[in-house]
Amino acid sequence: MSAGRETIRELFEQREREFMLGKARVKMRASLENIEAGEYGIESLSEGQSVELPRWVAEELVGLNLAEASDEPFEVEVFRALSKEKMMGPLQLSTLPENFYILMRRRMGYLEDAADEGRVRREEFEKFRAVCYDLVGMRLSKLLSLSSSSANASDFGDKLAPEERAFFGGAQSMSAGWKAALLGGTK
Repeated sequence: MSAGRETIRELFEQREREFMLGKARVKMRASLENIEAGEYGIESLSEGQSVELPRWVAEELVGLNLAEASDEPFEVEVFRALSKEKMMGPLQLSTLPENFYILMRRRMGYLEDAADEGRVRREEFEKFRAVCYDLVGMRLSKLLSLSSSSANASDFGDKLAPEERAFFGGAQSMSAGWKAALLGGTK
């Protein structure tokens, strides 16, 4: 079981690295000129300018209060996803954006750090974490039920996030192995 955990952890880490190299839009709060970070350079950005940057650069600028993110707070997305999931049937899944779990993990980490430092109320972090746990628990329950059926990951189209596809494949394999061991190889 530990090998399966490592595989999932590696998948999350790989997907997060790819995500951080993707683009994010920010609005500049200050002007910058001739900034270099490793091999990445910024020649000139003006206050008020809206610009698309590699996500890791955008997050650094936001963290330094030199820019502000253009996205709505991710908490809204999580609450919306939980509401949709609750409306679905017990074996139906709503669609999640491809980077949903990466954004959720990053936001939870940010809010936990911010709560520890007193920048946000601890209750705000706890409420967000509870909603995340509810959503993940609900989806895992559905995926486990579906993994013992004849459903394939391809049957769900784009409803599964990549991390869920990996989980579903592993759960389906374990379910089939358990049935075969229990029932003597019959399906």
